[in-house]
Amino acid sequence: MTTQSRTAPAVPSAPQALDAIIIGAGFSGLYQLHKLRDELGLKVRVLEKGAGVGGTWFWNRYPGARCDSESYYYCYSFNKAIEQAWSWSERYPEHTEIRKYLNFVADRLALKRDIQLDTEVTSAAFDDGTNLWTVQTVAGETFQAQFLITAVGCLSTANVPKFKGLENFKGDWYHTGNWPPEGIDFAGKRVGQIGTGSTGIQVAPVLAKQSKHLTIFQRTANYSIPARNRPVTPDEVELTRKNYDDVWRRARSGTNGHPFSMSSQSAVSVSDEERRAIYEKAWERGGLRFRASFKDILENEKANETASDFIREKIATVVEDAKVGEMLTPRDHGFATKRPPIDSGYFETFNRDNVLLVDLKAEPIVEVTEKGIRTSNQEYELDIIVFATGFDAFTGSLLRLNITGSHGYALKEAWAAGPRTYLGLQTPKFPNLFTITGPGSPSVLCNMPIAIEQHVDWITGCIRDMLASGLTRIEAEPAAAEQWVEQVNDAANATLLPMASSSWYLGANVPGKPRVFMPYAGGFARYANICNDVTRSDYRGFARS
Repeated sequence: MTTQSRTAPAVPSAPQALDAIIIGAGFSGLYQLHKLRDELGLKVRVLEKGAGVGGTWFWNRYPGARCDSESYYYCYSFNKAIEQAWSWSERYPEHTEIRKYLNFVADRLALKRDIQLDTEVTSAAFDDGTNLWTVQTVAGETFQAQFLITAVGCLSTANVPKFKGLENFKGDWYHTGNWPPEGIDFAGKRVGQIGTGSTGIQVAPVLAKQSKHLTIFQRTANYSIPARNRPVTPDEVELTRKNYDDVWRRARSGTNGHPFSMSSQSAVSVSDEERRAIYEKAWERGGLRFRASFKDILENEKANETASDFIREKIATVVEDAKVGEMLTPRDHGFATKRPPIDSGYFETFNRDNVLLVDLKAEPIVEVTEKGIRTSNQEYELDIIVFATGFDAFTGSLLRLNITGSHGYALKEAWAAGPRTYLGLQTPKFPNLFTITGPGSPSVLCNMPIAIEQHVDWITGCIRDMLASGLTRIEAEPAAAEQWVEQVNDAANATLLPMASSSWYLGANVPGKPRVFMPYAGGFARYANICNDVTRSDYRGFARS
């Protein structure tokens, strides 16, 4: 089946009438389309900027790009037949396989006929008189619908630092979040990589192997746990299929949407020998489960320090040059207070003869020159610059849509001091607008597919109830949003997460962005229960008419 695609019409078209418009064709948009079209029988269109489905995985094609949740639960859970028919090849699937999976799902559910590709939304405006949203695109098309659902993702707007002189660089530069589909040939090239967060930690080992020389410019040293990636065995695939229901039951009942439990032990309640043995076992297993070694790693500074010290020791053991090892050792924040990466040979990369580490705290970047990057100490000549500098998380993709709500109130104005939502689902003065995994929801602190499913299910249930009751409008109440912002802050402050002042959870990676802790840190299961309670309480906190 051919997915729809659009080019600019000679004359702006008349508005196309729909029941719902979904922006984005990743995990969120595909599932939301299925629920609204196939379960509620609504007329729905998905508008997707890219040339294919996949969302963030359509754009993130950089070498080494993989998910950091294990494949057997980095997928949908809503359709058992689909999951029984699909087999992952690796413990942590690469971006190509994730796109194949999403296309597989889209084809099985015949979703592509209602997905319009190559369609960039330029504005969305609400009309109080008709209770309709009008959405316009670059191509001049106009769509109208009662409901507008943004499925644009939390990490989909690339953050390219505004370095002086970048326009003068004679080589090529790329951002990992907008990677050319055809790939890049690094053979014989001198490459400069800026950024050592989750993406930088994934891409560096591959760039080092493919290029003549790699210079890594590091602003903040980071912790990382080895992924221990490997092929998935047929027996493991069969075991997952057999225990399908239990896997998802455990995932939904957990803190982070993962199907494994947090330890009931405190890191400071056991002996040094027992603690080390537990950490060593988790280190050898690899992956995000390391965080679950003890219950209080993100709640107790002394407990956190035990995990931080353990990883610092591992870095010193792996990196052969003691000076480089110390540069790579985090000292300004605790483990997992920023997004905790997992890697495939990241620290080992710095033992290669063709890799150089530059500490930007000791020698900050002054400018990009014709030949490369000049720091306060010297100029580094480069052929290619790779920006692994992350995203304008949570808010960037939403604000770029130029959304105006009731009485022309702009979302940019509503969020000028930071995003203010109710449950991460709606913003006051923006009726019938739903955000999937928006700021104020667990989102990036969770296994994303399960967080997405919870949001889509709630939105679908809300719309179903409205239609059944003859209602045409729903809007978050300002008081409810203010109270929810307080709860988000309280949940964050009950952890060590706000202590990492340079974290993108706070928007610290984007100059001028308000410093507000954006995801809900109270746990996935707790959050889902709150949403369910709101529904049972006749949508407490929402004004419906």
